Amino acid sequence: ISSYKLRFPHQEFDIDEHIARLEKLVPMITPMIKDTVLIMHNAVQDGKKILVEGANAAMLDIDFGTYPYVTSSNCTVGGVCTGLGIPPTKIDDVIGVVKAYTTRVGAGTFPTEQCNDIGNSMADIGHEYGVTTGRRRRCGWLDLMVLKYSNMVNGFTKLAITKLDILDTFKELKICTGYKLDGADLASFPADHSLLERIE
Repeated sequence: ISSYKLRFPHQEFDIDEHIARLEKLVPMITPMIKDTVLIMHNAVQDGKKILVEGANAAMLDIDFGTYPYVTSSNCTVGGVCTGLGIPPTKIDDVIGVVKAYTTRVGAGTFPTEQCNDIGNSMADIGHEYGVTTGRRRRCGWLDLMVLKYSNMVNGFTKLAITKLDILDTFKELKICTGYKLDGADLASFPADHSLLERIE
């Protein structure tokens, strides 16, 4: 509570009222609380098909993303194991889903970003706005260095490319096939964010 009051000093609230409201929800929520590891284990043992959809993108993964511009969890396939308790040996297919162009919300290095009419057109035609925040996504050309790195981390067995139609009206399409640092080709996506800021 003290932390909340420090963050929101001008917001008044009645803690007892909030507790009373939450206590009324306990009987409704309690039956829904389950041991999800056991549920997933039983489903795997029963041979059920399990589809897990990841949110966010590999470059936002807390371990493998462009730290500090990441989220607080594992967005890569490892999240299936750490988030659901499914053993890695039970994962059959990993389908990578990638847009035909690259987007990013918020800060962070973005080598193929188009801060111009091209990027604006991608955002407008592709409706590139954050679902929760409504923030406009930054847009740029497809970055194969990011895609290769994502594949290294996730081990895609299949690849689905979405939003190809968004690029229908563009007279010219570009794709990033590699990075250079101080004139030398980089073998892979750099782990050091300071290097990423200097690539061309």
